[in-house]
Amino acid sequence: MAVTLNCDMGESFGLYKVGDDVGMMPIIDVANVACGFHASDPDHMHAAVRSAKASGVKIGAHPGLPDIQGFGRREMRLTRDEVRNTIIYQVGALAGFLKAEGVELHHIKPHGSLYFMAMQQEAIAHGVCDAAEVFGVPLFGMTGTLHEEIYQERGIPFVAEFYADLDYDASGKLILTRVHDAKDPAEMAERCVRAISEGEGTAEDGSFFPVRCETICVHSDTPNAIEIARAVRTAIAPWH
Repeated sequence: MAVTLNCDMGESFGLYKVGDDVGMMPIIDVANVACGFHASDPDHMHAAVRSAKASGVKIGAHPGLPDIQGFGRREMRLTRDEVRNTIIYQVGALAGFLKAEGVELHHIKPHGSLYFMAMQQEAIAHGVCDAAEVFGVPLFGMTGTLHEEIYQERGIPFVAEFYADLDYDASGKLILTRVHDAKDPAEMAERCVRAISEGEGTAEDGSFFPVRCETICVHSDTPNAIEIARAVRTAIAPWH
């Protein structure tokens, strides 16, 4: 299976710009478009869909917690039904713009703390699955977590994801930060190659942990996201 490069994007809001979506589109294969709860608005959602379509980039929904001020990176207490409904609401909005442009929804990938909550809380993971079943699309997630266990138990196609611009702890758990720091593009590319070729992720302390990698993510709000994406795209060319 070819390894794809995806990007969390479409996260600008009103007059506030987050990331260089236009510059990123020619580099990536898949766009995870914010759906309005943690970031974005109708105009930016539509612009992201149009830009991705023009570049031949597949489009997935990137629904988050209803927390624009915290950019969806602060945990909230939600029931399974609340998770299901908040995702259906957001993906439904993006689906309208996709239909307007004649494009199909490719997948769903929860954002930020919602993604982390689904890694560790069964009710949240099932709520994500409940929403994904409505739209009949795959879910992006992390190996070795409830993403892989529950999504596959539910019979939903699971795409294993590795992060090019986030740190992992020694146990292989992502280290979530409210604001992303710039990373060394060459080092991040090397980590991605190791994840693909050796099945090993690199922890913050230099140790390794088992991982499976079918798609690699770069965040548009990482300060040097374009440079990282270019370095990774070049490095993974043999598997792309």
